[in-house]
Amino acid sequence: MPSLSPIPDHPAPSAASAGPGTPAFSPLYQQIKGLILQSLQQGEWKPGESIPSEMELAARFRVSQGTVRKAIDELAAENLVVRRQGKGTFVATHAEQHVQYRFLKLMPDTGDARVEGPAQRRVLDCRRVRASADVARALALRSGDPVMQARRVLSFAGIPTILEDIWLPGQAFKGLTAEQMANYQGPTYAMFELDFGVRMVRAEEKIRAVLPDAEQAALLQVPVTTPLLSVERIAYTYNDVPMELRRGLYLTDTHHYRNELS
Repeated sequence: MPSLSPIPDHPAPSAASAGPGTPAFSPLYQQIKGLILQSLQQGEWKPGESIPSEMELAARFRVSQGTVRKAIDELAAENLVVRRQGKGTFVATHAEQHVQYRFLKLMPDTGDARVEGPAQRRVLDCRRVRASADVARALALRSGDPVMQARRVLSFAGIPTILEDIWLPGQAFKGLTAEQMANYQGPTYAMFELDFGVRMVRAEEKIRAVLPDAEQAALLQVPVTTPLLSVERIAYTYNDVPMELRRGLYLTDTHHYRNELS
């Protein structure tokens, strides 16, 4: 268990400042949220495991139970923990069905993705390479640092629909193989949790319309004149550490990209 100092009963200045002589203050519950995030990042509580009760956390941090509750409210709203009535609060995991579909945005035109079922995955390549400048920049690495690079085709009802290129930090994902990616039956992010201890908690995406090159068109079995949806995603673990760069080409003649805004 990490060594944590007691939290004072009043807000303390954050590391950032609004300007010389004008410190920015962090509310007490935000400080508690930060300490809980620190414990999550350090693996004190694993995905799917329960975290201590509000009363236990309040005693640990020497703050009120209401302060802890407010911190956990925010973590739950951000899908980092899940409250279960009468059972406690648990670290969210991609193995849970409602979490699995948080990052799945391509939906069938004729029904729910859960009805359509999981995609059939064909992993074409998975190898350790040196990061190019753009990949290194996206993953907060240095150019030439080791990364795992994978390419796969996802099909629905036997029809190739998504072509993905994925880059992962080489140190965190050392030993990842094509067989491992292909054979895991659940969501890829659940496999990252289980086998590598890396949980993706949020992602940023850039979307544009493109035409495929000859190799991409061949893999998706479409003419090079077929318009595709290009989605570039950077996925982050706790404390906004980038852990995945994913570039996908989506065929949208029978599917659509769906996003919920709130």
